[in-house]
Amino acid sequence: MSTFQAPKGTYDLLPPDSATYLAVREAISAPLRNSGYGYIETPGFENVELFARGVGESTDIVTKEMYAFETKGGDKLALRPEGTASVLRAALEANLHKGGNLPVKLWYSGSYYRYERPQKGRYRHFSQVGAEAIGAEDPALDAELIILADQAYRSLGLRNFRILLNSLGDKECRPVYRAALQEFLRGLDLDDDTRRRVDINPLRVLDDKREAVRKQLTGAPALGDYLCEACKAYHEQVRELLTAAGVAFEDDANLVRGLDYYTRTTFEFVHDGLGSQSAVGGGGRYDGLSEMIGGPALPSVGWALGVDRTVLALEAEGVTLDIPAATAVYAVPLGEEARRVLFGQVTALRKAGIATDFAFGGKGLKNAMKSANRSGARLALVAGERDLAEGVVQLKNLESGEQTAVPLDTVVDEVRRTLG
Repeated sequence: MSTFQAPKGTYDLLPPDSATYLAVREAISAPLRNSGYGYIETPGFENVELFARGVGESTDIVTKEMYAFETKGGDKLALRPEGTASVLRAALEANLHKGGNLPVKLWYSGSYYRYERPQKGRYRHFSQVGAEAIGAEDPALDAELIILADQAYRSLGLRNFRILLNSLGDKECRPVYRAALQEFLRGLDLDDDTRRRVDINPLRVLDDKREAVRKQLTGAPALGDYLCEACKAYHEQVRELLTAAGVAFEDDANLVRGLDYYTRTTFEFVHDGLGSQSAVGGGGRYDGLSEMIGGPALPSVGWALGVDRTVLALEAEGVTLDIPAATAVYAVPLGEEARRVLFGQVTALRKAGIATDFAFGGKGLKNAMKSANRSGARLALVAGERDLAEGVVQLKNLESGEQTAVPLDTVVDEVRRTLG
């Protein structure tokens, strides 16, 4: 055992469990790749001010959870706690929004970091797949992203998740609601930190999970009662498009999410099998974020789905993904000449696109066959001196036990035929 262990709140992904995480990432990204979204990759750390401006200085992410540090050169950086601000920054820096081809549709996958209390499903290092549609204000774009996330989850076999939907209004109607909410909240029995939040961003108080606070929120002004006609019409179009697509959702007037940049549409995917930490992903529209980080007005919408959370949801529903074995053929040489010949066959099989492994380390037949079975391979290629003298190798079906002598010059074709 090593002297060192993974840092608290992090995890290592190891085979065979890592195959499930890869399958989840593939399933989430597949509908995006099929809908005009191109892949983007951004650095694991950014200028700390990017997140302070974009995510919001009053959020727990920035004030309590962000890993911030100063470099030897004096630069103030932070490990990325979320993906949207980084993706928008990269798109602006590369001028992807210029040229009239809007919206710019991007998807990404990677690790993110937040310093929070570790618990099941909540890590300090976690994995997400995200999507952003930048530069268009269109209810169909909001609906598209929600539908694609729903499609991804259903393709994995998940059924017991719910979509919560709300509108946070815009710069025209939200200030009126904000004032009414502040007046209500200032009459409650709140701690000093929460009172400061009331002054900075009162909507965040609605997202407070503490029971002592939630009890007092009964009777709070409802944002839906303050939406302007334009926001009401926009939200109704999103609802109609989702309904027409057969995507079920629940209206949730208290859904605000934990980031300051959201406007109008906001949504969350929750799974009741995960207990109090029920969110598996979410997102919304962020029409003012580009201007917050120094860019032009670019109305945008996006989401991020947690890979770790999705795996837990699969476990909660008892869903087992059908993941092909990493190895289809396992080669077992008996003797030095067989090692040379079979290694050549392994290379040829791999070039033909057939997943093949080799009994490295000079294992005896018994141990090598145990390794073949543990690998999940369907076939074994076995060869000794007598086989080579006859110009053949033995092709063994590890499921049925049937074994056939195959000429060396037909191994690839015979393996391909047997595997179907």
